[in-house]
Amino acid sequence: MLTSCSEQVGERRTYVLTTGTTGGTFYPVGVALSTLVSAQENAGFSLTAISSAGSMENIKLMRDNQAQFALILGIFGAWAFDGSGPIRNPYENFRSISAMWPNVEHFVLRSDLVTDGTINDLSSLDGERYSIGMRNSGAEQTGFYIFDALGIDYSDELSIAYMGYGPSANALQDGNIVGMNIPAGPPVTAITRAYALLGNSMTILDFTDENLEVINQEFPLWQSYEIEAGTYPLQEEPINTAASPNILVARDDVSEEIVYNMTKLLWENLATLQEIHSATKTMAIEVALNGIPVPLHAGALRYYQEQGVKIPEHLLVP
Repeated sequence: MLTSCSEQVGERRTYVLTTGTTGGTFYPVGVALSTLVSAQENAGFSLTAISSAGSMENIKLMRDNQAQFALILGIFGAWAFDGSGPIRNPYENFRSISAMWPNVEHFVLRSDLVTDGTINDLSSLDGERYSIGMRNSGAEQTGFYIFDALGIDYSDELSIAYMGYGPSANALQDGNIVGMNIPAGPPVTAITRAYALLGNSMTILDFTDENLEVINQEFPLWQSYEIEAGTYPLQEEPINTAASPNILVARDDVSEEIVYNMTKLLWENLATLQEIHSATKTMAIEVALNGIPVPLHAGALRYYQEQGVKIPEHLLVP
């Protein structure tokens, strides 16, 4: 009886969803998800969204059981599960729930320093100060990964600053940095604010097909992505950048029933989520499993099987 009561109480407890910086997309979408859960009396659990430095910290928070759910970049899922890249020790005790919206690269540079308008412009800045994101964040790690792949010697060409999205936008406006790395689903609050304040004085750099081919050599995750004109204030032309998948994950010891309910709430309230943040408008259950590198949680698997979604073999737990 005591064991049974303990399990029931555990299922009603509050779980933590760790997201990202408040100026990005992870955090507002995470708050929206927690609000959806709270509005469902029969969800069987509560969910609290917290801000963090991003994917790298989120993996650590899940490993330490300070968070049970997380939004992370797809490449961090691959790194964590295999113990590769910046994550040296494999972390296999987590499972995927769904691909979310694409994580879109926003490499911003002061317009007077732009030469050809592509990310290659960051290879000739002669020590100018550039914000890569917060330490241990997905922005930092993927930014350096892209720099390394493209042969951008950031240790010589750039003076690296470590700032969150909001502080980066402030520093760009104040002239304390010449650019910033803001990967997130558009429209991103920090980019919107920067455009409103700086307009044509800032440029989001394009990615060429050659750039994409190079950064995809090890992990083929990035695809060409067009930021439509008008996405941001005073943005009159489309921007041809790159994007990789974001994924929602959970510790594997969260019960099957809780994760099943979480998955069900996500997809049955997608319209509400899309009203809250337009980055989620690209989401659809038909592509819910695209780009996921980590096996599915049993609860998510059960939901997708009920919906008739074809499950790729690599997402099944052996």
